[in-house]
Amino acid sequence: MSDEDYQSLSSIQRAAILLMTLGESDAAQILRHMGPKEVQKVGMAMSQMQHVSKSQVEEVLSEFLETAGDVTGLGVGADSYIRRMLTEALGEDKANGLIDRILLGGNTTGLDTLKWMEPRAIADIIRYEHPQIQAIVLSYLDSDQSAEVLAFFDSKVRLDVILRVAALESVQPQALQELNDILEKQFSGSTGTQTTSMGGVKVAANIMNNLESALEGELMEAIKEVDEQLGEEIEDLMFVFDNLVEVDDRDVQILLREVNPDSLVLALKGADTRVQEKIFKNMSKRASELLRDDLDAKGPVRVSEVEQSQKEILAIARRLAEDGEITLGGGADQMV
Repeated sequence: MSDEDYQSLSSIQRAAILLMTLGESDAAQILRHMGPKEVQKVGMAMSQMQHVSKSQVEEVLSEFLETAGDVTGLGVGADSYIRRMLTEALGEDKANGLIDRILLGGNTTGLDTLKWMEPRAIADIIRYEHPQIQAIVLSYLDSDQSAEVLAFFDSKVRLDVILRVAALESVQPQALQELNDILEKQFSGSTGTQTTSMGGVKVAANIMNNLESALEGELMEAIKEVDEQLGEEIEDLMFVFDNLVEVDDRDVQILLREVNPDSLVLALKGADTRVQEKIFKNMSKRASELLRDDLDAKGPVRVSEVEQSQKEILAIARRLAEDGEITLGGGADQMV
């Protein structure tokens, strides 16, 4: 297998190969420490693996051992090693959520159990709760999962809840305790008096980013009818695929190094011409020629597949922005 073939493997695929080499028992011990999204995605990658070559396994193990070799000794710098190991295995965006939970020894709370559930089931559970409870739940979940839950509510409820998410800043521990009682789970979080930061305009914008385009437009219009300034604040914090034309060339190049080539082809299939040219401009001549050829050869694809690939790339972009590696936004130098 060529180096180019290996580089085309996503972080999830590499993690899947690594786990499959460990055997069922050891792999299960690792998976049980992961969050629901990590387990689902790694598990799906494992189930889709076909004809894994010996050279692929060797490359994955070699890369993993190289990372492990940076450690000076057992028990020395263990936290740093765990962080690097999981980031190497799962990719930074997948590893960040579970690293602190493993290192800090955190327990699963009632709210955490919702992250393992289907969005429709979550919507059914909180459908008849007070809108403020619904807002707290959606603020706690990952933004893409919250967007799916929100889609199961009618338009009036969606508007009420997203406005409450935007207005939410912090939640008292007692309120979280009561919410966990509602979910019939004992709350295992902080027992102190410090409030928990939750919600806010940025969280509302992240949820809006993950809604289907038609639903997002409808909800944004409704928000502006209630509070035009809030709508503009949310809109300013949102970042959609077409906004990539506003990103600095250097930052686009950093982003492209993290993006799976197959996802890029799908995402560009339905993208504006300006976005396509922005991408081509920030690739090597040969790479851009290959990408153009792939786009020309790609037959008709479902809009849902294009949107999903664009969302995956945007998720990487937001993660890089949050890590301070790139800057997203337009003329106002807005950070997301």
